[in-house]
Amino acid sequence: MSLDLYTPEISALAIGNPYPERLDGAAGTAEKRSPICGSRVTVDVNVDDAGRVAALGTQVRACLLGQAASTLLARHAVGRTPEELALVRDALTAWLAGTGEVPDWPGIEIFAPGLKLTARHPSIRLAFEAAAEAAEQARAARRVVA
Repeated sequence: MSLDLYTPEISALAIGNPYPERLDGAAGTAEKRSPICGSRVTVDVNVDDAGRVAALGTQVRACLLGQAASTLLARHAVGRTPEELALVRDALTAWLAGTGEVPDWPGIEIFAPGLKLTARHPSIRLAFEAAAEAAEQARAARRVVA
């Protein structure tokens, strides 16, 4: 495995999650786990009347890459729609697989050194996958209640 992926920037990002606690009474929750390394990320979401993420909580028990990706997701998820989160999740998956462009997400290019390290891709994707699923659940729950 290339140590080029474990940069000081990745290490700093890993400890900067602005939402490191779970949400009480979240409308949507999703947990994703990497079968390769055992990393686990849980994302809780509440949405506002417009269906945008209004509150976010995370529980991250992950490797350095999973922690860094969770921070990057958390820093920019509030205010996004479930569709936007699904688009970035899909774009990230395609980019990591070599079949797509760099996703439109602030700072995502920090993971470029990991493009050739396919065993690390699941860790990078965990938070984005969980957030997209949790946001969709939250929106669906809001529709049922409304």
